[in-house]
Amino acid sequence: MSIAKKIFKNSELFQQLEKLMNDADTSILEIYNSNNFGEESKGDDSPVTKADLAAHQLLVDGLQQLTPNIPIVSEEDPSSLTIPAEHSAYWLIDPLDGTKEFIKRNDEFTCNLALIESGASTLGFVSIPAKQELYYGGKELGSFKQHKQHEPTPIHHSSKKGATRVVASKSHLNAETQEFIAQLQGKIELIQAGSSLKFLKIATGEADLYPRLAPTCEWDTAAAHAILEGAGGKVLQADSLQPLVYAKENILNPYFIASAKG
Repeated sequence: MSIAKKIFKNSELFQQLEKLMNDADTSILEIYNSNNFGEESKGDDSPVTKADLAAHQLLVDGLQQLTPNIPIVSEEDPSSLTIPAEHSAYWLIDPLDGTKEFIKRNDEFTCNLALIESGASTLGFVSIPAKQELYYGGKELGSFKQHKQHEPTPIHHSSKKGATRVVASKSHLNAETQEFIAQLQGKIELIQAGSSLKFLKIATGEADLYPRLAPTCEWDTAAAHAILEGAGGKVLQADSLQPLVYAKENILNPYFIASAKG
């Protein structure tokens, strides 16, 4: 049995992981609702705020207590970026995806936690702090949406007749992606969204296709990737049409296309 399945079946542990995500959301919102983001630039010129760091520390501390035998890799901890061997399992964290959206105060940022096993993302948690929504799931588990303290409801992609609904980045819609979209056949409806919300829109049936022909890192995609697969979708490398994999020597993802099956 996969570690993801064991965690999913352990209701006490799973509830503690859900609470950990909720606590991370609270730490993010405390800063979001303040007038002091503490914005700085990292070495790659991408922004980081106090919210990124607060959620990172809270998640790392919590995971070390809940699952002490599972290593942790986080975007905000350069010392953790030596990826464990491919056959091992580890947590992969993006504590605040969509930092630019956070700074713009448009609510389209997420907190992301994924379990990687043998190069695959097998369990993902994605929260939308500003909406108090939590999504979770995996290919073997199904996927679910929970709003505040309400009971979770299953999610799955449902096809819609008419235009192909293509979701693209709000902050990173480049010429290569625009060219790909222009070459699609039939009527196209373009939907723009920030952060890992793009995967969630496919998982919930609000979009059909997400081409990403621009750089991303493994932590940007892993959690929402698992949720999309649990909802019946797929994420393929753009050049080979093989599944997007994790635990590579290079933390960068190849270009990819996320879609609903069929």
